[in-house]
Amino acid sequence: MPQLEGKTGIIFGVANKRSIAWAIAQALAKEGMRLAFTYQGERLKESVEALSSTIPDSPLLECDVTKDDAVASVFNEVGERFGRLDTLVHSVAFAPKDDLEGDFSNTSREGFKTAHDISAYSLVALTKAALPHFEKSGGGSVVALTYLGAIRAVVGYNVMGVAKASLEASVRYLAADLGPKNVRVNAISAGPVNTLAARGISGFTTMLKHHADKAPLRRNVTLEEIGNAALFLCSDMSSGITGEVLYVDCGYNIVGL
Repeated sequence: MPQLEGKTGIIFGVANKRSIAWAIAQALAKEGMRLAFTYQGERLKESVEALSSTIPDSPLLECDVTKDDAVASVFNEVGERFGRLDTLVHSVAFAPKDDLEGDFSNTSREGFKTAHDISAYSLVALTKAALPHFEKSGGGSVVALTYLGAIRAVVGYNVMGVAKASLEASVRYLAADLGPKNVRVNAISAGPVNTLAARGISGFTTMLKHHADKAPLRRNVTLEEIGNAALFLCSDMSSGITGEVLYVDCGYNIVGL
């Protein structure tokens, strides 16, 4: 029997077939989890709908994570459709293009606030809204996506690195808060993969090559490997793990020179 049979989850952040969130969705669905998907705005609806429709009985819901009423509406609908919730996948991040170029010291005040609101605070807002539904399931698992730029200065990552640092701290504080309710909160720090979002980072192609040359496994991580790591964190195999950042980057984070 699939190991996630009877479990339910909601995925935030699918944009297209090369999204990390989509790789995670495929891994979870393969093991029997029933999923709901969200999208923001009509521009993304068509591509997300085309993907979600390949997974039977998967509701597609619009959600702007910066609006509390939109977040509440999504979880109310998921609660009505599923009756419970076991997993929340947060793969949402954004920073204005101008603040991802040039010097970090030139980051605008509005750009800083936008990056943190969408990329970090949204995890807090979504987890809070999911909590009553997790409690109906006797617990739950939250998985967020982060990157090495949260703990090291990566050229071109700029304000997004600072927002990811906030995200990782939020993972730890949420894990500490929600552990007594049997809700686990973890993050995956994935190595660079060629996603639509990654292409917005200046010098990304050079980053991919450098990573493959220097990582202990001498290659870049695959989307399937990231999906499988999320499957682990969403399953009972990781029942004793919370508040952690799991590096799935072919070992790149351990290398000094």
